Amino acid sequence: MTQAEVLATLRAQEIELPSWAFGNSGTRFKVFPQAGVPRDAFEKVDDASQVQAVTGVAPAIALHIPWDRVDDYGKLASHAAERGMRIGTINANVFQDPDYMLGSVTNPDAAVRKKAVAHLLDCVDVMDATGSRDLKLWFADGTNYPGQDDIRARQDRLAEALRTVYDRLGTHQRLVLEYKLFEPSFYTMDVPDWGTSLLHCNALGERAVVCVDTGHHAPGTNIEFIVALLIRAGKLGAFDFNSRFYADDDLMVGAADPFQLFRILNECASAEVLTPGSGITYMLDQCHNIEPKIPAQIRSVMNVQEATAKALLVDRGALREAQDARDVLGANAVLMDAYDTDVRPLLAELREAQGLERDPLGAYARSGYAERIAAERIGGTPAGWGA
Repeated sequence: MTQAEVLATLRAQEIELPSWAFGNSGTRFKVFPQAGVPRDAFEKVDDASQVQAVTGVAPAIALHIPWDRVDDYGKLASHAAERGMRIGTINANVFQDPDYMLGSVTNPDAAVRKKAVAHLLDCVDVMDATGSRDLKLWFADGTNYPGQDDIRARQDRLAEALRTVYDRLGTHQRLVLEYKLFEPSFYTMDVPDWGTSLLHCNALGERAVVCVDTGHHAPGTNIEFIVALLIRAGKLGAFDFNSRFYADDDLMVGAADPFQLFRILNECASAEVLTPGSGITYMLDQCHNIEPKIPAQIRSVMNVQEATAKALLVDRGALREAQDARDVLGANAVLMDAYDTDVRPLLAELREAQGLERDPLGAYARSGYAERIAAERIGGTPAGWGA
């Protein structure tokens, strides 16, 4: 790939921001409040627009319902457009209501299942009002003990709920099914892995696709292998990018294992699916517990950009030649040469060519926005888990 082609791909790249990452969060023991945290979805959009203003590649913000519930979603979409943003993925929440202790759409109680499905359908209404393409579903549903419930029956209930929601979608909308190995259910999760998600998506149709959350795997899992298989099947719909050391840590992407991020994006670069036309949403899914919210998202966007640039610099011709020659060390060296390249000057030049400052974090720090929102956002209830 020529440098001009590399720059064109980087210029076209889009990274979606999660609204919840702008709110207060913490560990399971304590939520740590910060000054200037947004108090509603409109202020979350305002904060997201600051990330876009200094990076130029983050024009969409995902919503979480009911955390981001507003009276007029059309007004929220217009507010986003006025700030150079758009509403991205709509994320449903069927895991925080007391009724969902034994599951939502797979709950043995039909009344609870009906309630959960009604919420999912409400989220499709939000998609209609905001122009969103994707409904992302993650279920905390599962069991803690052998014999607690019928495993196959729960899969039947899940399939029925997914079918109801899928049939409600417009022709331009998609169902994106996320998976998680464990937590909060420790014996079985009803959607524990990419295979389970893929089976349900295949049964639904072409507009049902899989979301790969990089923190939702067993230790040592080869995530890029999963990514490659899903791309090959045409079923990779989205990423939730974050980092983990132990479990679902939701740390800044690239913080724990930047080489893993490179390896994942290398598969995407190899398949030429890095730009929005691929249909794959590259989204962050993070909880910034001790670091400032907006700079943390800027840093994560930069980490994805840097890993993407390195992946684009892989000499595909030399790599194929080494592979065809069975040159194990030579093939590995091609990847490592790209990974070891300092791409920060390249990205700085790209930003400058786009009329942006070379250093996004420095640009934000000099903007005075952090000081202004800390002074202005007095009163009300800061956004956080459950709000």
